[in-house]
Amino acid sequence: MARPWRIEYDGALYHVLSRGNNRQDIVVFDKDRHVFIDTLGQMAERFDIDVFAYVLMNNHTHP
Repeated sequence: MARPWRIEYDGALYHVLSRGNNRQDIVVFDKDRHVFIDTLGQMAERFDIDVFAYVLMNNHTHP
């Protein structure tokens, strides 16, 4: 069963999590990390989102 839609509020803060399938690594090389951070920055700018903090681990992220 799919998760219900998230209710959005203006000015709300959200905790976002992304994990690899079966907890497999999603970043392996430093280049992967740089691509992730660059993409996160581009998307934050594109969608006018403030990223206050992030954690990038081998098998999951908390942007």
